[in-house]
Amino acid sequence: MNIRPLLDALDLQEDAARALADDLRAQIDDLQTRLREAEMHLEHLTITRKTVTGLADRLPAVAPDLPEHPDYPRILAAFNHATGPLRAKDVCEALGHELLPKNVEGTRARLKRLVKLGILTEADTGNFARKQ
Repeated sequence: MNIRPLLDALDLQEDAARALADDLRAQIDDLQTRLREAEMHLEHLTITRKTVTGLADRLPAVAPDLPEHPDYPRILAAFNHATGPLRAKDVCEALGHELLPKNVEGTRARLKRLVKLGILTEADTGNFARKQ
């Protein structure tokens, strides 16, 4: 019996299997390199997130845009000089407006708007203070 053709066929299969194994090893090496790079990038992103969230408390808050009316900056200035909460009547006086009901109610409406914008707080009904 002649086994030469069988051995030749085995050689071909061994060569193909060896080539496939070498190719797969090369792919594994490439994938391991890419995995290390991806893990390093992920680690850097995690560190960046931790740093940014740690610094977020130290960043100044962005003040919302004030409505278009000349009294709003003056109202905020009155609260900057105040030592405690102010009522609409107090703010009206600070702005130099007459203490007429229409002026007090207009000022109260502006104060309520500043509360909605998150600039002021209304601790008790009618008592307004600068948000801390």
